[in-house]
Amino acid sequence: MPERRSRKPRVVEGMPSVQLSRQEFVRRFFERFYDPAFDAVRAELEEVAEVAWRNYLEYHKSPRTRRAGRGFREPGFQLPLEWLDARARIRAAEREQRSPRSRSRILLINASSRSDQTCPGEMSKSYRLAKLAQRAIERERCEVDFLDLSRLAAEAGRMILPCKACVSSAMPLCHWPCSCYPNHALGQTQDWMNEIYPRWSRAHGVMIVTPVNWYQAPSVLKLMIDRLVCADGGNPDPTTTHGKNPLLAKQIELRGWSYPKHLAGRAFAVVVHGDAAGVETLRRILCDWLTDLELIQAGPSAALGRYLGYYRPYATSHDDLDEDKALQAETRAAARSLVEAVRQIRSGRYRAPDAGLPAPRAK
Repeated sequence: MPERRSRKPRVVEGMPSVQLSRQEFVRRFFERFYDPAFDAVRAELEEVAEVAWRNYLEYHKSPRTRRAGRGFREPGFQLPLEWLDARARIRAAEREQRSPRSRSRILLINASSRSDQTCPGEMSKSYRLAKLAQRAIERERCEVDFLDLSRLAAEAGRMILPCKACVSSAMPLCHWPCSCYPNHALGQTQDWMNEIYPRWSRAHGVMIVTPVNWYQAPSVLKLMIDRLVCADGGNPDPTTTHGKNPLLAKQIELRGWSYPKHLAGRAFAVVVHGDAAGVETLRRILCDWLTDLELIQAGPSAALGRYLGYYRPYATSHDDLDEDKALQAETRAAARSLVEAVRQIRSGRYRAPDAGLPAPRAK
């Protein structure tokens, strides 16, 4: 348990207002209907714009709510239906994941945004490597849940909205699952994370296959990583903070917060590839992040970082992958290592060397 401090919390404010004028709000609204095909329904869209403007002014963040009910600190507090639904699906996924009768499941993540379904018109090498891993996992009689993050760039109505860093104000303000979205007042809807959280919860192992994009993680992967911060100490009861009340959250944290690890005990593997720089840095970052979540690295072969087509033309990079049989074999080995780690964890044969040791720097 973290050290308790008696210092009185304060909420620091002072940033400029982001309130839009009606003219600017309507202008942005109609940007979504730029196509001349919408001209025939302009009058109807103006009516919708007026409703949207009123909802924005009145800040209808969560227009459909109900009483929290049993299991919450304040059962009578109104919580968003969408958040309650996401919570219910996470809890169902957790029950399935813990059941000894469930099949072992690997969440396999293609973290490249490239797709042949839109620009650039060609699949990514990460996708191909992830499919090699999928076949290796399925040969070991494990289920694969294939999460293709390229859909964020290629599929209509698919997005992950950015993390607002509530945790940096106070950990209890960061709810599990995230309650920042959807925000109907601001038009921040269609967020994918409420579907992704249960997929992480249901998995016994997680494998990420990713390129290095401009020295760093691809933006689609980083969006998901940031929004998973609520799995690392997030508050499962928003009634304790009356929704998003930062002062209440600070008071709770300073009284002592347990930082629950909502995804702890799952195994992981990482495959990172690049063409010129950044492979080792990104591999370490991902392994450190997953370890902080208290996931368990499957083994030395499950943390793979390799250069593919090092300083060679991009135009022939798929040919380089065809020729790199060693990388293909290493990717399959990382997948098999992950499956074996899952087996050991589920059977009770696995025990971490530092299990039971006190954490000298616990949050």
